[in-house]
Amino acid sequence: MSELKILQVSAEYFPLIKTGGLADVTGALPGALRALGCEARPLLPGFAAVLDGLQDPVEVGRCDLPWGRWVRVLRGQLPDPEGGAGHTTAYVIDSVALYQRPGGPYETPERQPHPDNHQRFAALAWVAVALAHGLDADWRPDLVHGHDWHAGLVPACLKAAGPPFVPSVFTVHNLAYQGLFARADFDGLGLPWHWFQPDGVEFHGQLSFMKAGLHYADRLTTVSPSYAREIQTAEFGCGFEGLLRHRHAALRGILNGIDERVWHPGRDRHLAAHYGADSLERRALNKAALQAESGLQVCPERPLFTVVSRLTEQKGLPLVLQACDLLVEQGAQLLVLGSGDAGLESAFRLKALQHPGQIAVRLGYDEALSHRIFGGGDVILVPSRFEPCGLTQLYGLAYGCVPLVRRVGGLADTVTDTDLLSLVDGSATGVVFERMERGDFEYALRRMLALYRRPQDWRQVQRTGMARPLHWSDAAASYLTLYRELLGRC
Repeated sequence: MSELKILQVSAEYFPLIKTGGLADVTGALPGALRALGCEARPLLPGFAAVLDGLQDPVEVGRCDLPWGRWVRVLRGQLPDPEGGAGHTTAYVIDSVALYQRPGGPYETPERQPHPDNHQRFAALAWVAVALAHGLDADWRPDLVHGHDWHAGLVPACLKAAGPPFVPSVFTVHNLAYQGLFARADFDGLGLPWHWFQPDGVEFHGQLSFMKAGLHYADRLTTVSPSYAREIQTAEFGCGFEGLLRHRHAALRGILNGIDERVWHPGRDRHLAAHYGADSLERRALNKAALQAESGLQVCPERPLFTVVSRLTEQKGLPLVLQACDLLVEQGAQLLVLGSGDAGLESAFRLKALQHPGQIAVRLGYDEALSHRIFGGGDVILVPSRFEPCGLTQLYGLAYGCVPLVRRVGGLADTVTDTDLLSLVDGSATGVVFERMERGDFEYALRRMLALYRRPQDWRQVQRTGMARPLHWSDAAASYLTLYRELLGRC
């Protein structure tokens, strides 16, 4: 059987451009698929960091866009995320006008969406079509796999372009981010005018890139089995639950994994001390270094609770904020890394001022610090209102930083609650609570503190978690099975 060729379309790719877990997924999946004999080539927007990281670029062609612009398409090599000898062949859209500008990949420096985002990411879709139709004479994909709303128009554009028909897979990483634009922005994107309707790309009078992906893709996936079930309900469906129930036969949940080239406590270059499940005592060196770096009192006896997250209401951060005083009263510390809602940022800064040496806040994105937090923190807090998969709890499991999570989405699929039975049968990996309420969360905190004060049980939970993390080889095998089913190959 010939090697499957997959074009992976996304806006982010670790380590070049990252705002969240999407980049970790799209950065790891091509390599994991390659190990299974499947060639996946990323297609990325030409952000400055992406062009800077693209090695040996050559132009494979130019793509005309429906609104009168054209872009160059480059092919080059993306380096191994940890500097190894491996590389991934990728395509990048080279357009200064579309992608070279101040601010982030989606927002201006003032945190407002770029006004032409509909064109910036429609261009991603039309270049995907051009590659699917043979723009690169040396390589043509059998299937196109788009990730999240930025690639939502890919399935629609493939259908609109006509033959040769290339099938598509669309993965939902977070249904809450829907790529919504004004009705007027639909004009000029090159799609049939009659597709702007409820049985198409229209969503409550607006253009939705997410809905385009959900409606037109040949297969749909989410990043955990529980989330695949949840988004078919009114509570988690974000208004798309009817469409998703209608398409349930095409929908599958595939758990994310972690990239062991990047996330491994035995060889993580960001850690002060390497360790494994049989040398957990060495974590104390990382904890002391992390406390000192963060301005916390260096005290090994104090359990260090941590947050590595976007600071948003969805992530349950108001619950953490309300529990700050309780944690300090109980002899614990808190370290928060992240950015997002300005009110939450200010509130956490205030808590740090009220509890110097016991609460610390680092605003922004810091990849190296996040590694040190997992390697030195005792507990990772993920009390999300909803969570498609979650990677932070997986990193916590791999590093012996015990997760405290809400039983929802991928958190429910990956963390086993600690009680007498799960301690006896050896399945406990963290602490899980049910309701999005302050009382439930604080009770979970007290349970975690009680577990921490039982060193033998604590070590057992850490070791069990470190033996459990999902690796990308498992997820890649599931994607490969899906690709073969869609293409009708054995």
